[in-house]
Amino acid sequence: MAIFDNLELVLLLTFASAGTSFITASMGIGGGVLLLAILASALPPAALIPVHGLVQLGSNGNRAIMTRRHIDWSMVKSFTVGAIVGAFAASFVVIQLPLYLIQLCVALFILFLIWGPKPQRHQVSAKGQITYGAATTFLSMFVGATGPLVASVVHRQSYDKHSITATFATCMSFQHLLKMLVFSLVGFAFWQWLPLIILMIIGGMFGTWIGLKMLNKIPSGHFKVIFKAVITILAFRLLWQAGQTFI
Repeated sequence: MAIFDNLELVLLLTFASAGTSFITASMGIGGGVLLLAILASALPPAALIPVHGLVQLGSNGNRAIMTRRHIDWSMVKSFTVGAIVGAFAASFVVIQLPLYLIQLCVALFILFLIWGPKPQRHQVSAKGQITYGAATTFLSMFVGATGPLVASVVHRQSYDKHSITATFATCMSFQHLLKMLVFSLVGFAFWQWLPLIILMIIGGMFGTWIGLKMLNKIPSGHFKVIFKAVITILAFRLLWQAGQTFI
């Protein structure tokens, strides 16, 4: 493919994977959406979401392994049950939803979860976690990066900074894995993109390792402020993108 004839572009995407993995590991969120925007300028539309998903599977899976002792497995189990339902439903959908509508709904929901009234213990019930798992996995088949929405749900739990990073990475790993299964079933040829994907996953491993070192140096109070600021910016970015449809 043409992209493999452009060594500079391949190297750029590999470094982009490292940089965005560093952002997610150190800040808790943001890298996946940024990487999707970068890939959108380099890959054909049909390959964008599946290639992004497999790279993110490697990035999130690596981060989950590195932080495994901080994972809240009870939330991961509930989220994954819902994710399986969402992936199954998405496999039957043949008409893509309007992108601007999904962007608008996701952005508003993120802002409500982060800045809206909180329950007393800031917890999302197991049923709620199942619902979020199903909804975000379904949406991820069409827009790719639902990380901010998943992160906003994880943020509602009473976690410290390490548990936020670990649990978020694990939930996203299962979501991306299910996404890859769906795209494989509908016939996407991942093998054609494997050289690029492998290089980007390796780059992501280095970015994650460095980012987790930075995570240990960020005070918990500062981490939560940065986390909320980043996810809010991403939500407003989605609103801006949705508004471009009508300009």
